[in-house]
Amino acid sequence: MKVQEIRERTLEEVRNDLVAAEENLRTLKLQLVTSQLDKTSMIQQTRRGFARLRTVLREHEKGIRMLGTPAQAK
Repeated sequence: MKVQEIRERTLEEVRNDLVAAEENLRTLKLQLVTSQLDKTSMIQQTRRGFARLRTVLREHEKGIRMLGTPAQAK
């Protein structure tokens, strides 16, 4: 999911996505340890998505950018 797509979501949706990404990361790590994970790149993609969600959430908390607002035209 791209950052702009995340910023267009509501605060509750971003928090739910964050919880889901964290759970998905745990599952992928468990699969890696038990040799059930074929695409190890999924861990990196999930970590980056998790970091994007946390960054956007932190921006909202600090008042830098509000969630759920339409994108500004450049």
